[in-house]
Amino acid sequence: MTLPVDPHLFWVFVGVMTVLAVTPGPANLFSVATGMERGRRAALIAVLGMNAATLVWFAAAALGLGALVAAFPDVFRIIAIGGALYVAWLGVSALRGAFRPPSPPAATEGRIHPRRPAFVDGFLVQLANPKIVLFFSAVLPPFMDAARPAAPQLAVFACVVVGMDLITMSAYGLGGAALARRMNEPRFRRAFGVFVGGLLLAAAALIISRLE
Repeated sequence: MTLPVDPHLFWVFVGVMTVLAVTPGPANLFSVATGMERGRRAALIAVLGMNAATLVWFAAAALGLGALVAAFPDVFRIIAIGGALYVAWLGVSALRGAFRPPSPPAATEGRIHPRRPAFVDGFLVQLANPKIVLFFSAVLPPFMDAARPAAPQLAVFACVVVGMDLITMSAYGLGGAALARRMNEPRFRRAFGVFVGGLLLAAAALIISRLE
């Protein structure tokens, strides 16, 4: 029985997604802000909206990546190298950010529209999130195996991404105020950044080793 995803690539992907899911970014910070300004229920609804947008991105990727794999399998090697470099850049950025002064949480995202449903807010935030655009253009392609059908691989990866994001975004939203205060503690923020940076650099090395 042929598995839809290469097991080695799958576990590397799980490791990368674990780091990316817990790293503070636009979506997680939006969850924090929603929880602080509109309460737990709104935060969870916003999380559902953000993950609905993620599924829209996966559907678009299925249409585009499937044709790319079939027509230009060698292109994926070039994209994979670029993806590994991007993941490494994320790791270096995390290490550099670990030693920078913390930014005020209010400066990370725009204000939440008070009259718009939280689901719509979350959907729009994730749809325009530069982090998810980079994910589909640089992070995901290296994990696609050109020798396997694209659609089943994307379905598996979508389950991993949405599952992890549901957990981490909800945690950020429900514990928003407390987590925001911890991230402003220099020692905690520094240790968190070093840990994240080290894991991302290790993931980049694993991606490169897979290409050899």
